[in-house]
Amino acid sequence: MHTGMLTKKSRVAHAVAALVLAWGSGHVLAAGFALQENSGSGLGNAYAGGAASAEDASTIWSNPAGMSLIKTNQVAAAVNFITPSMKFSNGNSISAGNQQNIGGNGGDAGSVNVVPNLYLLVPINKDWTFGLGINVPFGLVTEYDSGWIGRYQALKSDVQTININPSIAWQVSPSLSLGAGVSFQQIKGTFTSNANYSGGLLKAAAQNGIAPGTPTYNAIAGSTPNLDSFASITGDDWSWGWNVGALWQINSSNRVGVAWRSDIQYNLAGNVEFTNPALPSGIPAPLLPTVQALAAGVNAKALYNGGIASDIKVPGVANISWFGSLNDKWDMMADAQWTHWSTIQYLTFNRTDGSTVPLASTPLFFKDTWRFAVGANYKYSDAWMFRMGVAYDQSPVQDADRTPRLPDNDRTWLSGGVQYKYGKDWKFDVGATYIWVSNGTINNGGNDPATNAPSIPAYGLINGSYSNDVVIFSAQATWSF
Repeated sequence: MHTGMLTKKSRVAHAVAALVLAWGSGHVLAAGFALQENSGSGLGNAYAGGAASAEDASTIWSNPAGMSLIKTNQVAAAVNFITPSMKFSNGNSISAGNQQNIGGNGGDAGSVNVVPNLYLLVPINKDWTFGLGINVPFGLVTEYDSGWIGRYQALKSDVQTININPSIAWQVSPSLSLGAGVSFQQIKGTFTSNANYSGGLLKAAAQNGIAPGTPTYNAIAGSTPNLDSFASITGDDWSWGWNVGALWQINSSNRVGVAWRSDIQYNLAGNVEFTNPALPSGIPAPLLPTVQALAAGVNAKALYNGGIASDIKVPGVANISWFGSLNDKWDMMADAQWTHWSTIQYLTFNRTDGSTVPLASTPLFFKDTWRFAVGANYKYSDAWMFRMGVAYDQSPVQDADRTPRLPDNDRTWLSGGVQYKYGKDWKFDVGATYIWVSNGTINNGGNDPATNAPSIPAYGLINGSYSNDVVIFSAQATWSF
């Protein structure tokens, strides 16, 4: 008896060590600001019924109360390959001030990204179960070709998160379970763009008494066109939130789950770095001292390196799900999910040197959204099961406020997957999804943080449409011991 207890504790300790080491060896990348891809088994059903399915340890994320249905130690590890495509088509875009080349369409702003998930579940006794999840709940990667039309509003946007989520479940009665957890989350962000250096010189000239349209102003414009700075903003923060859930076993064939994840407030701290261009060699000698003085002022007072801060609250999520076994062969599932996206109205970066005007501020005006999904499982044999699912997923992005950093729109999912059971201890899942993204228009002139209004001379006008889609492949291994 004593030896068996030590063996079980040793297995759990080794599983925890493997969980942490496996996560640490991976590179966290993500596509799409909120990620549904927090398990490999759920993808085949388009994540329908997530708060009620509770078929493996990934329920730690979707509904911790579901851990009560799993009576053995379990580790689930998944990897998701997400390939978004985001292509801009120009309509009537306008170049920024003193920029003679409007630029290209930016290529495909999407890329292949890898999102890992790891979960450990340990029953403490017949009523209580402990779980630990490590996953990526939010992420964003868009990157455009250099020199594209919208380079003054976005080049690369990269948001990475990691969520560490210890949880507990209590089986109150044979029909009711409750669960709760705490989320420790880190967020890292990198945002790059060009800054219109030529336009900055002309703005500085006007501020120093050189009126637009005068010979000196026109000479400065004619001798300093097409100059760009490169700007990179980076920041990170740790914060925490919480989640709760309940699971009601209506009868032997049907159960309903509800779950809530809280908003999480971040206060990012980081830096902005500018790479400013050298002045062109052909500036007339009588004009050169004036232009050099203007450039020194731009470098020192506008496009200079320093600390930044940004506040952002990532949204809470509510989910209600149903899971039903129709017979020995078929399971059905459905859910509705609400996301509190209206917590995000602006993406603003403030300098930490006491400047009263923000460094940059992008209006987003996100709206709250709904996601609806239905799915089914067909149990072909004791070893093989086939999954299918569809979903409709609203975007928080409104047409009037679409930006090149997140050119999103409403989406329709079509998913399928296969599970293979190897003996009584191992399950392997693979899944695939194709997501149709509705075409979205864009008409964005940037935002001057001093006036909180569009400024085409500084940022140009991005006018046109986006054609997007997403392909996802997932694989998961689940070990019960």
